[in-house]
Amino acid sequence: MKALVTGGAGFIGSHLVDLLLAEGHEVAIVDNLATGKRGNLAADAKFYEVDIRNQNLTQVFAEVRPEVVFHQAAQMSVKVSTENPLYDAEVNVVGLINVLNSCVTNGVRKVVFASSGATYGNPEYLPINEAHPQRPASPYGITKMVAEHYLRFYALDHNLAFTALRYGNVYGPRQDPFGEGGVIAIFTRQLLDGKAPTIHWDGEQIRDYVYATDIAAANLRAATAGDGQCYSIATGAGTTVNVLYRQLCDALGLWIEPQRSGRRPGDLRTAIFDCSRAQAELGWHAQVSLAEGIARTVAYFKEENAVLGR
Repeated sequence: MKALVTGGAGFIGSHLVDLLLAEGHEVAIVDNLATGKRGNLAADAKFYEVDIRNQNLTQVFAEVRPEVVFHQAAQMSVKVSTENPLYDAEVNVVGLINVLNSCVTNGVRKVVFASSGATYGNPEYLPINEAHPQRPASPYGITKMVAEHYLRFYALDHNLAFTALRYGNVYGPRQDPFGEGGVIAIFTRQLLDGKAPTIHWDGEQIRDYVYATDIAAANLRAATAGDGQCYSIATGAGTTVNVLYRQLCDALGLWIEPQRSGRRPGDLRTAIFDCSRAQAELGWHAQVSLAEGIARTVAYFKEENAVLGR
């Protein structure tokens, strides 16, 4: 398979690129390096430093001629989306439309789209399944929901197949510890630096944490299954931020009393997902437990510290 991964220098995208290459596929990467890193780029993948909003994107597609496009590039911060909804929409909606137009023009068979559990908003019932109403509570969730509607339009009017994967809270090696979206990476980096992390709200908000390599595996499965469908991709298990913090401290063998702060705009109380549909139709389920994932993530950041001489 000839694959193109937008955002392939980023956290999730780079894990997906690694898996595609390991499975013997030909891979090209599109990334503007706004949040992606050159150090994440796989040597065996062709790299194009292009913004997905750039009209020259279609020229990249014409050169690569991908069969499947894995659209991972996004504005992924809830906080940024609430502070700058225009920018969020430019990247997550206008950028998507540019990708889809490039797909149609260049004969792409399918798009596998990185959607989000944030499209559901505050749940009416738990665990959340794909039939749950989509009432997003942040501009980020809104743009991801809107993107799914555009995918349906392009499938109907342009015969462009798609599968949308609604991710839970993704974590793992390579996640940006200086951003806003990845609490495990942020807490781990701060704890290793001897700083007191900030727990927002009361820390009893619940999230469904799913490891990055499991997300990559779901994307690969979706390349050949689930046409026209949306799937919740998580573990089905919820963990409070307070419990998560204690587990991280235990993994690091230390304790630093956290700081406390108020609720952030757009924060949800609880998000746990029913992923039985993904297992039945994609043959996918999460394989990495939270304990194992935390251990791997902590080991990654410790090794990074050693390399950097921290």
